[in-house]
Amino acid sequence: MTLSFDPNTTPIPSGHHIGGRFVELPGEEIQVLRPSDQVAIAPIRDGGKEAVELAVTAARRALAESRWAKIAPRERAKVLMRFAALIEESAEYLGRLEALGSSRLVSMTVTGDAVRTAGVVRYFAEYCDKIEGIVTATEADTLSFVRQEPYGIVGAIVPWNFPMITAAWKFAPALAAGNAIVMKTSELTPHSLLALADLAAKAGVPGGLLNVVNGYGHTTGAEIVRHPAIGMVSFTGSTQTGAAIMSLAAQSGIKPVTLELGGKSPQLVFADAGDLDTVATRVANAFIGNAGQVCTAGSRLIVEDKIADQLVEKLVARTKAIKAGPTWDETTTFAPVINRKQADRIDGMVRTSISQGARVITGGGMLETRNEGNFFAPTILDNVADDNIGFTDEFFGPVLTVRSFSDIEEGIALSAHPTYGLSASVHTTDVKKALKAADSIEAGMVWVNQHGRSAEFSYTAGGFKGSGFGKDMGRAGIEAYLRQKAVWVNYL
Repeated sequence: MTLSFDPNTTPIPSGHHIGGRFVELPGEEIQVLRPSDQVAIAPIRDGGKEAVELAVTAARRALAESRWAKIAPRERAKVLMRFAALIEESAEYLGRLEALGSSRLVSMTVTGDAVRTAGVVRYFAEYCDKIEGIVTATEADTLSFVRQEPYGIVGAIVPWNFPMITAAWKFAPALAAGNAIVMKTSELTPHSLLALADLAAKAGVPGGLLNVVNGYGHTTGAEIVRHPAIGMVSFTGSTQTGAAIMSLAAQSGIKPVTLELGGKSPQLVFADAGDLDTVATRVANAFIGNAGQVCTAGSRLIVEDKIADQLVEKLVARTKAIKAGPTWDETTTFAPVINRKQADRIDGMVRTSISQGARVITGGGMLETRNEGNFFAPTILDNVADDNIGFTDEFFGPVLTVRSFSDIEEGIALSAHPTYGLSASVHTTDVKKALKAADSIEAGMVWVNQHGRSAEFSYTAGGFKGSGFGKDMGRAGIEAYLRQKAVWVNYL
C-alpha cells in the first residue's frame, strides 16, 4: 500500500457539524494552513455563542427524541460499533486528512491514528452494558443503592497535536455513557474531527448527539464551558488554559472538569538498561516523535553516569539521521512544527535556556530545508539548572535536556518536577529497581522499558499536579461522563 498522496486532491469538510449535518454560520473567518508548506486550506469560522447555542439545542432535541440514555444499552453499542466500522473503512481518507492538516506523518495516520480511533470507539461501545451501580448495606425493610447516570450534555475541547485520537477519547465514552456532546475543534487542525462527526451521522448516531463546532478557545471554547446546559467539560491542552477553564467553570455555575495538561516527562535510564542502541532509539523517539509536540514527550533524560556519554553520543547520531519533509510523503520521518508562532516559541525558549547557562550538544535552531514548513532541529541541552527555563517550562518541541546520576536515589530525585506530573519512563533490566522507581516517581503514567502509550485502550491517561486531574481511557474514562445518584427506599 502506497501511503504518499497529492495534498491537493484530498476533499476537505467545511462548516460546523451540528444536528447530524454540516452547517454554515457567520463569524470571523479563520485561515487554516498546512504545516508542511504553509498553504491555506478550507478556512473555518469562529462559531462563538451562536454555534454553541445551536449545538446545545440540537443535543437537547436528540436526547429527547432518540431516548439515547434510555434505550437498551446493547442498542447503543450496536450504533457505536457501526460507527467504529465506518471509521476503519474510511481509514485511508481520515489518515490523509489528518496528515494534510496537522503535523502527523501519513506513515503514522492511515494505519495508526485512524485505526486506533476506530478502536477507541469500539472499546467504549463494549462498555455500554457494563455500567453498573451498587447496593449498599442497610437495616431490614430498606433498600439503598447507587446508580450511575449520564450528565445529559457534556462539552469537550480538543488539542491540535493528535486531533482524531484525543477527540475519540472524549466523544466515545461520552456517547457510550448515554450523553450528547458538544466539541470544539482546534482552530489549527479542525478538519479530521469534522469528518468523524459526519461519519457518526452516516453510521446512525442520532443527529445532535455528536456536535462539532469550530472557533477560538477564548470565544467558542469559553461559550462551551460557561453554557448552563452543559453538565461537565473535558479538556486536553496546556496547563495555563486548563487553569482558565477551571476558573470559568466555577464562575459560570460550578461543573466538574477533567483536564489532561502539559508535562516535562523524565526518561530515567539506568546503566543496566540493556543494549544501548535499542535504548537510544527508544529515548530519541520519545522526544523527536511528532517533533516533540506530544504532552507525554520524554523531554528530560536522567541517565546513570556510567553510560551517559555513550548514550548521548548515540542520541546525537539519531538526531542527524532524520528526514524532514512533508507530512504526506511516507518517506518523511520528522514532522514540522504546527505553525510559525509555535516554532518561534520553541526557539525563544531554547535561546533563553542557553542565556541562563544551558549548553547545546546538538541542534539549537531551525532546520534549513527546501520545504516552507517550520522544522525545528532536534535539540539536546545539558547544564540545565533547576531554575533554568529549560527545566521549569514545557518546550512542546523536539528538545531534550540531560542530567546524570550515580545512584538510584539521586536518579529518582532528579526525575521529580515541581510543577508537572503527567508521565515518566524507567529503563532497566532490574525489575526491583524498575518498580521502586515507578512507585516513587510522582506521575499519572509510568512506563518501564518504553516511553509512550501502546495501542491498548484499557489503561488510563492523565496526570498529577499541574498536569491535570481526571482520566481519559480505561474504566475511569467512561466513569468521567457519569454521575452517581444515591437512592434510599423504605418498604411500605
